[in-house]
Amino acid sequence: MLKIGILNVTGYGGSELVRILHQHPEIQIKSITGRSHAGKKIGEVFPYLYDYPLTIEPEISKEVDLVFSALPHKASAEILGPLVKSGIKCIDFSADFRLPIDLYESVYKVKHPYPELLEKFTYGLPELFKEEIINADNIANPGCFPTGALIPLSQFYKQNNTHENSTIIIDSKTGISGAGRSTNINFNFSEISDNFSAYSLDGHRHQPEINYHLSRYLKNNEKESHIPQNIIFTPHLSPMIRGIFTTCYILSSKIKNIEIDKENTTFTKWVKNSPNVKSVRGSNNCLIYSDQPISKKIKTEDDDNIYRMISVIDNLVKGAAGQAVHNMNLMYGFPEKMGLDNIAIYP
Repeated sequence: MLKIGILNVTGYGGSELVRILHQHPEIQIKSITGRSHAGKKIGEVFPYLYDYPLTIEPEISKEVDLVFSALPHKASAEILGPLVKSGIKCIDFSADFRLPIDLYESVYKVKHPYPELLEKFTYGLPELFKEEIINADNIANPGCFPTGALIPLSQFYKQNNTHENSTIIIDSKTGISGAGRSTNINFNFSEISDNFSAYSLDGHRHQPEINYHLSRYLKNNEKESHIPQNIIFTPHLSPMIRGIFTTCYILSSKIKNIEIDKENTTFTKWVKNSPNVKSVRGSNNCLIYSDQPISKKIKTEDDDNIYRMISVIDNLVKGAAGQAVHNMNLMYGFPEKMGLDNIAIYP
């Protein structure tokens, strides 16, 4: 039985992890932490976990084999550093180990507390880096927006040659749970309901993650000539609790004979019509839709080609806790769907 610890169980990512691991037959949660609820039973904080006997502690107090961290960036690395050095395997939800040191520090505007440990973490997006994950000791769980964009984009660029000046426009809508549990008035019901807005228009932290790992994936697959030069990413806040709806537009004058091998994988399913976020709510699936170049449907310049791909994920499952469990299953040789073989909650 694999012994598990969870850092920051009182956030949305941490509590979702408990919900998912509850049905996993090969693990036992031994220790959970929370910054503001130490000393309470987890059921006091989350009544739906009323039958869980665990007490929230200020730090991991029991012997564990694997620690999941749902702490924010920098705070996560500060706690995980000593654990990694002691030989405990870790899966980090934060951005602390997703990027090279220079890129991380320029994007997140903090000094990394353990830069020497970056090489010990593997980027945990199974659809792109499955073999690396199988052999990994520690995982940097991807961001939710990069997950929704990288899965469809990687398949397009792996299979279709483009001009070096191709451009990607990524338009993503997210539910409010992506902001975490917050008292910020901008995330109150009165502000969110019946409303819609774009944010981070001066540059979202997840865009460099998308650029970096798409390029790395294509280089790994000897597709360096396919790497797009321009990526424009705009996130939007939508009046829903869960879900990310992503539309990717690939623009290039040199996209020729577009083909997409629409082969389903463990958690990626191709659909014939535009998916909706309720079709993945509570599940670890990513649904993808693609169609013929829309330049054939709308009036554009003769030498222009525009290709469109749409994906939907649950930001708390495929975008966070479910993906972390998938990574754990790959690391330890468990069946990929173990603990994750549940269908979406609808409506």
